[in-house]
Amino acid sequence: MATSIRELQPEVTRLRRIGAHTHIKGLGLDENGRAVKVKDGMVGQEKAREAAGLIVRMIKEGKWSGKLIIIAGPPGTGKTALAVAIARELGINVPFISMSAAEVYSAEVKKTEVLLSAMRKAIGIEIKELREVYEGEITKLNVITGPHPYNPYMRVIERASITLKTTDDERTLEVSEDIAEQLIQQGIREGYVIQIDAETGRVSVLGISSESDYAKKLEVGSRYKVPRPSGKVRKQKEFTYYLTLADLDRMVARRRSGGLLSIFFGGVETKEIGPEVIAEVDKQVKDLIEQGRGRLYPGVLFIDDAHMLDIECFAFLGRAIESELSPLIILATNRGFARIRGTDVESPLGFPADLLDRAVIIGTDVYDAESVREILKIRAAEEGIELDDGALDKLTEIGVKRSLRYAVQLLSIAAENARSRGGSKVSVEDVDKVDDLFMDVSEAVEHLRKYESRMLRY
Repeated sequence: MATSIRELQPEVTRLRRIGAHTHIKGLGLDENGRAVKVKDGMVGQEKAREAAGLIVRMIKEGKWSGKLIIIAGPPGTGKTALAVAIARELGINVPFISMSAAEVYSAEVKKTEVLLSAMRKAIGIEIKELREVYEGEITKLNVITGPHPYNPYMRVIERASITLKTTDDERTLEVSEDIAEQLIQQGIREGYVIQIDAETGRVSVLGISSESDYAKKLEVGSRYKVPRPSGKVRKQKEFTYYLTLADLDRMVARRRSGGLLSIFFGGVETKEIGPEVIAEVDKQVKDLIEQGRGRLYPGVLFIDDAHMLDIECFAFLGRAIESELSPLIILATNRGFARIRGTDVESPLGFPADLLDRAVIIGTDVYDAESVREILKIRAAEEGIELDDGALDKLTEIGVKRSLRYAVQLLSIAAENARSRGGSKVSVEDVDKVDDLFMDVSEAVEHLRKYESRMLRY
């Protein structure tokens, strides 16, 4: 689909899109590396956060190589949140790729190729180029969706309207589907300062505007704040261009001739990505860095449910972490002792012993009541939900006794129930009602046992 940008008259409605970890801005450590109970969107898990902080310091000092991180803990104890926080600490443009170990198993692509592709998506490079861009603080954002062409129960992104503001100018743009998808994938919202390449539509995040309501309302670290841009929204400037090695792989595969900068824009993909393409990209990236025209940003590859990887995948990762072009690899698991997939050997966490020897392991603990309460308050603020004290107490009780994830899910559903009855706040009655309508895992098991004789068996 061709990229297009069209300027509109200012009339935009507002859309809020909330992800599970959009509130996380960092590890929440003080200047001495000590974890603050509630900071930067992180709550509790002080020991795990301080351990991650030491790793971040070593990475920034160039002292981390040939190792990977394992995060081990029960379900719902913030393993993914910790990985996201590590990526945020490394920098706002550091790539963060999250995947489940189950995704490596495909009938069409080899397991090692899936892992290699994910690793290259997690390595960014910054290149400077004089380009014509749209630049400014997002003051209004509206993503327009339409019906899915095949599935009537789904909606797909069609386009987006954004208003960009500088100290001297303001313009409203209508952007195409590919640009809208970039905005959503990068978690961009009102208050962010972005650049959009006028020719290609590539979106780059510059930071969070220090003049925005978002920066003033939330506890955002000063390292993320940038001043609102000056001058015109559309301008010629030296463009800081952020790509990943996977982006460059696709570009070189489309157009094998010419220099690296000349293949950034346009072209039709005609060749599959093979070892020769990867080797060419690696060489050109190294040349750019040596010439001072590029800077590498090794990002974070987070693999959840990593115990589902097999012995071949573990061997590949063990070799990959020794490469000079390798991201920070974080494996997460909620297993104790488990069989290593592809073998008959049982091992701690379901990982081979030689991989465990080359990893640092961070443990996460079950949240206490105070932490559950703070997490629910943060999620409510992030989703724009008002709770009365009784509803918050009830959700906290559910989170402690049953599941934090279940409590967070009930939070959103209870808010919808409150809106349906015309209420402005979620009450304890709303929580009780949706808790009665839905089941957590233990209730679902009891429900199935009740009707076990009527269930189908295969």
